[in-house]
This record gives sequence, structure tokens and C-alpha cells, in this order.
Amino acid sequence: MAFDSLSEFLAMGGHAPYVWSAYGATAALLLAVGWHARAERRRVRRDLERRVRRERRQAEAADASTDERPAR
Repeated sequence: MAFDSLSEFLAMGGHAPYVWSAYGATAALLLAVGWHARAERRRVRRDLERRVRRERRQAEAADASTDERPAR
């Protein structure tokens, strides 16, 4: 379908509310998916960093407790 003017293009043959709301909803959903992926990535990285710190502390505590034991 070819349009003769910009106003005809924007009117979309009388279907403008449906067409432009569909484009708007799609754009909003794509932005929301991108935002959610970023937030999830940050959460996973934060959780992994906490886990590494916890495991490091546990390993240091285990080393310290074996160093304090008397040799047999």
C-alpha cells in the first residue's frame, strides 16, 4: 500500500489507532525486556560475588582452624 502524503501514512487508512498502539506496545515490551535482563544480570552478578566472598571466608576460617590444632 503506497501513501501519497505523510498524513495518509500516519492515518494508516483509518487503522491508525490499532497500528500505532501495536507499535507502541511492541516498543514498550522490548524496552521492558531489556530492562528486566539488565536487572537480572545485576542480581546474578551480585549473588555470585556474595557467594565467592562467603566461600573465601569459609576457606580462610578452615585454614585458620587447621593451623591452630596441635600436631600429633
